[in-house]
Amino acid sequence: MGLSRRFLNLIVRSHESAVRSLRCIDLKRHQLFYPTIPPRTLPPTMETFGLPSPNPNFQACSADAVDKWGVACYTLAQGKVLCTDQCRRNFLYDASTHEVAAMPEFHRPRLDSLSLFIPSGEGKDDDNCGEGGDEGQDDVREERREDQDRRGGKGSLFLMEKILKPVTRGDIGHPTGDLEVLFYGNGNGSITSHCKLLPPPPAYDWNAPSKIGSYAVVGNGSHVCISVDGRGTYFLDTARHTWDKVGDWTLPFLGKVEYVPELKLWFGLSADDQHLAAADLSTTDSQPQLVHGWKEFQPPEEWFQLGDPQLVNLGSGRFCIARFFRNDFEDVDYAQDVSVFTGLEVLPCELNGDGKVKLEMIRHKSLCHTSIPGCRNSIHLVF
Repeated sequence: MGLSRRFLNLIVRSHESAVRSLRCIDLKRHQLFYPTIPPRTLPPTMETFGLPSPNPNFQACSADAVDKWGVACYTLAQGKVLCTDQCRRNFLYDASTHEVAAMPEFHRPRLDSLSLFIPSGEGKDDDNCGEGGDEGQDDVREERREDQDRRGGKGSLFLMEKILKPVTRGDIGHPTGDLEVLFYGNGNGSITSHCKLLPPPPAYDWNAPSKIGSYAVVGNGSHVCISVDGRGTYFLDTARHTWDKVGDWTLPFLGKVEYVPELKLWFGLSADDQHLAAADLSTTDSQPQLVHGWKEFQPPEEWFQLGDPQLVNLGSGRFCIARFFRNDFEDVDYAQDVSVFTGLEVLPCELNGDGKVKLEMIRHKSLCHTSIPGCRNSIHLVF
């Protein structure tokens, strides 16, 4: 299986909170994967790299006070980035064509939200994606997604605050501002983008802020699934914008979870140890269990983790895991921030010739970027 993407995209934060830049790593130049499957005895390799030139910079508009400035970036279809600032000024940048398009304003600033993009057409003609559909339909769905990207990547961007505010009985069913959807285009070639606030999940007993621990798209885009720490798991119907609670349990993942049609499973970082893991989310009668889990990187003892790792689906069963560290060597007079990108490949293989299939994780290369803490450029988002 080969890469379906050429570039790994980075959003880099400057020392100024109001400036971000898009950097694109060419995976043909800085290769994360060997041409063939490496032998198990091959020791892990790590290559250093410098950040590519910005392409372009995103800057917030002026505000009354400097500490109120801010800018955030959210990904839509491949190579497209939505940029927003504290004044709700939004525009869309296409890294492949370098085109910029103005977008409608959000109802409130969105500087630190979780996001899920669902391309147009998903969830309309086959709600059984990942739910036992035949293998031929997987190829059709993959071709449809690729065609949607070529036609402009129109769809819906769902934005959710990481911490949901308490909901009183009188507010149930009414928008609180914590969730919003941006409709990007209508699929027929014209742009008719607009934003809409969404109601929160059913929360009759919520009396304190609650954190979204993990989230995913299920049912071929027919539903958004979120797990709220200590509350349970909920489904949002992406067409009707209504909620259902599916259980008091939570997904066994941390952060965003993605469906991989080639492997018919959802992949993400496990909630307990933050390693690459897989689970079947096609049925939710009970809490899904991890069916596979792999550890891809062991940092040196003098490194400690900064923030949560990030998982990027590169297509065709290949992934990149980005981890962020700070080292503290005793023999140097300054610390270093270290970003490590590791290429992984997940392959199906038969077990003992009895027809049963298991998954095997192949670790390829790692790329490493170092910087001085507090320097001008630090990696904020990988996609």
